[in-house]
Amino acid sequence: MTLTPDQITQLATAYDEAEHTRQVVRAPSVQHPGFSMDDAYKVQSAWVDQRLARGERIVGHKIGLTSRAMQLAVGIDTPDYGVLTDAMVIDDGAVIAPDRFIFPRFEVELGFKLKSGLSGPDVTIFDVLDATEWVIPAIEVIDCRAHLSDPETGTPLNVMDSIADNAANAGIIWGGTPVRPDDIDLRMVPGILYRNGKIEETGVSAGVLGHPANGLVWLTRQLHALGTSLEAGEFVLSGSFTRPVAGEPGDTIQCDFGTLGQITCSIGKDA
Repeated sequence: MTLTPDQITQLATAYDEAEHTRQVVRAPSVQHPGFSMDDAYKVQSAWVDQRLARGERIVGHKIGLTSRAMQLAVGIDTPDYGVLTDAMVIDDGAVIAPDRFIFPRFEVELGFKLKSGLSGPDVTIFDVLDATEWVIPAIEVIDCRAHLSDPETGTPLNVMDSIADNAANAGIIWGGTPVRPDDIDLRMVPGILYRNGKIEETGVSAGVLGHPANGLVWLTRQLHALGTSLEAGEFVLSGSFTRPVAGEPGDTIQCDFGTLGQITCSIGKDA
């Protein structure tokens, strides 16, 4: 189906209010049977517009559901993407306020800092590597502003709901050691994710479509179909190569990327 502009705005506003009040809402797909991927990206775009209207600034994009581990974790078989703004950036080592997120989960990723733009339907992995200035370890904080399972029907979230929810993005932490894209084998970067000193997840960057740069190939082609592109200076999260690990107040989250260093954050305790 195709939603009206008013319906698109209402859904975007509901997500925005849910994020600020930490009160989840019903997913668009249960409110609007036939809710399509086109509808979902329109809702996402409308929500981003609301963020920009209050002063946030776009710093890049995130790619989600690129690894088999993540697709199995959520029962989805296609990648998606969302938009990153400066308000989502969290410092390495930060203590995250316990009331900032609803149900925060943490993912292991590599981020690509672009020195030149990427566009067109025929972009290749070589184009991505040539356009990349730095690759840096990252943790993405994901959250869900809608019910995982609808309280009235029991219907679970689907990929369209995730897309509308800005691909579940909530925060981004980067740290460790930035490297040039040709300085290391980007397929073989390890990720060991700890919670309170206990290993919860492990993975290797090849889990992202065989090579994390392939995530940017996919995204560039998707954006081209919508008449847009990736711009020079953007930071792009290429996708998680582990399943998400949930965090609760009082938890410390750490990710070890081997020779690329570590990223750490913690969630403050409830008052």
